[in-house]
Amino acid sequence: MKKIPCFILLLLTSISFSQNIRFDGVILDNNKNPLKMANVMAINNEAKTMDSYAITNDKGKFVLNLKPNTNYSIKLSYLGMKNKEITVSTSSQNMTQSIVMDSGGIELEGVEIVREMPVSIKGDTIVYNADSFKSGTERKLEDVLKKLPGVEVNSDGQIEVEGKKVSKLMVEGKDFFDGDTKLGVKNIPADAIDKIQVLRNYNEVGALKGLENNEENVAMNIKLKSGKKNFWFGDINAGAGPDERYVVNPKLFYYNPKYSVNFISNFNNIGELPLTMQDYFKFTGGFRSMMKKGGSNFNVSSNDLGISILKNNRAKEITTQFGATNFAYNVTKSWSLSGFAILSESQTVLETKSQTNVLDPNSTTVYSTENREDDTNQKSHLGLFKVSSTYKPNTRFQFDYDFLAKLSKQDEVSAILSQSIDATGISIQNIDTHKIQNPTSYNQNISLYYTQSDKNVFAFEMQNLYQDEDPFYNAISQYQPFVLPGYVPGQSSNDINQNRFVKTNKVDAKLDYYYMITPKSNLNFTFGNTYSYQNFNSSMFQILDNGNTNNLVDPADNNTVNYSFNDAFMGLHYKILTGKLTITPGVSFHYYDMTNTQLGVSYTNNFTRVLPDLYALYQIKKAETLTYNLIFTNDFTDINKLAEGYVLNNYNSLFSGNSRLSNATSQVHSLRYFKYNMFNFENIFANINYSRVVDAVKSNVIFDGTNQTSTPYNSNDLDQTISGNGSYGRSFLKNYKALANLSLNWSKYNNIQNGIKAASESFTQSYTVKVATNYKNLPNLEIGYNAVINNFDSDIFYTDKPFAKLDYYFLKSFSFVTEYEYYHYYNNNKTVNNQYDFLSASLIYQKKDSKWEYKVSGTNLLNTASLNDDSFSEFSTRTSKYTVQPRYIVFSLKYNI
Repeated sequence: MKKIPCFILLLLTSISFSQNIRFDGVILDNNKNPLKMANVMAINNEAKTMDSYAITNDKGKFVLNLKPNTNYSIKLSYLGMKNKEITVSTSSQNMTQSIVMDSGGIELEGVEIVREMPVSIKGDTIVYNADSFKSGTERKLEDVLKKLPGVEVNSDGQIEVEGKKVSKLMVEGKDFFDGDTKLGVKNIPADAIDKIQVLRNYNEVGALKGLENNEENVAMNIKLKSGKKNFWFGDINAGAGPDERYVVNPKLFYYNPKYSVNFISNFNNIGELPLTMQDYFKFTGGFRSMMKKGGSNFNVSSNDLGISILKNNRAKEITTQFGATNFAYNVTKSWSLSGFAILSESQTVLETKSQTNVLDPNSTTVYSTENREDDTNQKSHLGLFKVSSTYKPNTRFQFDYDFLAKLSKQDEVSAILSQSIDATGISIQNIDTHKIQNPTSYNQNISLYYTQSDKNVFAFEMQNLYQDEDPFYNAISQYQPFVLPGYVPGQSSNDINQNRFVKTNKVDAKLDYYYMITPKSNLNFTFGNTYSYQNFNSSMFQILDNGNTNNLVDPADNNTVNYSFNDAFMGLHYKILTGKLTITPGVSFHYYDMTNTQLGVSYTNNFTRVLPDLYALYQIKKAETLTYNLIFTNDFTDINKLAEGYVLNNYNSLFSGNSRLSNATSQVHSLRYFKYNMFNFENIFANINYSRVVDAVKSNVIFDGTNQTSTPYNSNDLDQTISGNGSYGRSFLKNYKALANLSLNWSKYNNIQNGIKAASESFTQSYTVKVATNYKNLPNLEIGYNAVINNFDSDIFYTDKPFAKLDYYFLKSFSFVTEYEYYHYYNNNKTVNNQYDFLSASLIYQKKDSKWEYKVSGTNLLNTASLNDDSFSEFSTRTSKYTVQPRYIVFSLKYNI
């Protein structure tokens, strides 16, 4: 089976080679100097189509792959030069020719030619002409992006360009659900897209561009076709299938220079999830990490109860109701408003079988094993609301305000069959758990930017986070593994409950002053403060056999904790550009003051710390860089690990905090290499990171079989992580795109297990290679292979995954797309050895210029029952098998507005 796609690709490649001849040469100016980044395009005079295109390299060289025995018009354009057109007649032999362009052209003369080019570059902006990459099967932005050189869309719907994640997606310069690219990737219609602009070195605050290091910031702007502006466009899609399956997915968009409005909705029970719980928790709303130069890390953790998350967005049953709207409005020329509202409701059924092995300290010997079968029902209601205001009366002043609210209601009920195995024997019990949480958070941001003169720039930013969490946990089990003061033993079942209430109010404020010493150097003075105040209250109670409530009032079972944290700091950074090197050394001075009060006792800690940092970028060539970054950070825990009363993390996991915890100090080195060559669309990047943490907050765990009691402490041992990733991709012969990437991560952690210092290591590896074609009138094929190796202390797990995708637009009306994935999951000694595969396919019929589209689609056509997964903690390894939705066939009808 694996040989067939390779043979097909080899055949298509051979055909392509046999049908093309090579026309290369050099583009020169009047003085015989090579012209870099000149546009060269070959127009077939008979077919009136563009058969090939190129952009010259730094030596002015171009290569075109043309058809033999054909007449071509070769069009050339270069800003500042006169457009040129020559006629070429090919034979069966390769051709070479040098071409001289005349000076005297103006920029406007080159615009028409540039617009026709599939790819063009102007400054830090790469412009892709979408139609040049479409074959006819594309239905959404994601389908187009995957065909662009240097652009990838990962499994989470996040866009990556040249190895960097796109932080902002815009349409016609207006934010599209700021803070996440997934909604745009999955919903913007492909037929509405004219141009895709990649904005490198992006800074949405014009006054700070060039003052800050923005080399890692990438944004994307979608330009719409002229017929989609000032008109409503979108589609209404509805489908149904056997077993009462349905999908309803209307989308509506409107854009004009003054305002834009978007509506997206999706109602289905076929497993489509527009917004997952993972998406919700990582949705930033576009809020910047304003303290990234501060040297302190005080992250407010979530009191998430461990609501089960989906693997690969698959489960036994998923029903979703989703609605979202996004708007932008230019009130005046200087004042604009924007925002969004997202509502999602889902019901999910999960069925999982898992095995967790706890290891002896510093050994590969299994100490205990838990085999579990979980049947879980989830209900979640998620809400996201944002409004933003930008006031910019001139280029010297800008005032921004943002408000983001995140509201959710989550309910999970699980029936668990647990089998625990250790040296004392085997224990089997049924456990029922119930988790409820309704967390809310409100973020506000105020930013003011003022350019007093060409040498003096001021930036003031302030953010406020208010978070309120109320998780409730209930476990009904046959055995009570923990000794809790006040707990009544001897009941027919152990019904234990815990309420938690955690409130956080955090304010960050920072003033930056930039002084331009020269056009290539500046000083940055920073004055800032972070203040956080938190409350943590928890209580336990037991339901007795007679129905009465036994409140556990002992102080060990309860928490009433207040915690304040303050970090006042000032920083100094000096940025200088000398030749090809940009270097920014810096230092920050901190005064920390912390107080936590519990059990009638207050503990205060204050100290000062000096933290250096360094950023250096070497510009090897215009599109080739080497970047080094060094950061020292003080890492602080929030209130969750300070509360000393017992907290039930799970039916077999009890946690008690440590009020005397201090901060950890981390040192992170990162080195990144990047190269992008427009001549052959070669894209190379590699990144390696090394981090070491001293005084890390670690766990002192006592295991009794599979039951654990833990408390945190500051470790004297060194935790280390080395991670790296790299990618090589290029386009060739106009219609082919190849990519190879790898990701490696090695970690070593130190804890205390059953009174013994325990070190644990993990080494995870992922390798992917793939090749894809992009023909207009032939079937297009993508084939690839992914290998994942997870090397844990107890075992090594492998996943081999060859995959293929075929899409074909034929008879000017039909689109056929099919995707296949094969998985082989096994461990080192083959005690785990599973093989499964997934096949999906769709056939679409739509006449040219018709607004109606007819589609039949099938998911999981091979009716695969389950998938595998594995994970690693610092004490155990876990392998699991989870049930997925069965085969679905859906017939749908879409009307394009």
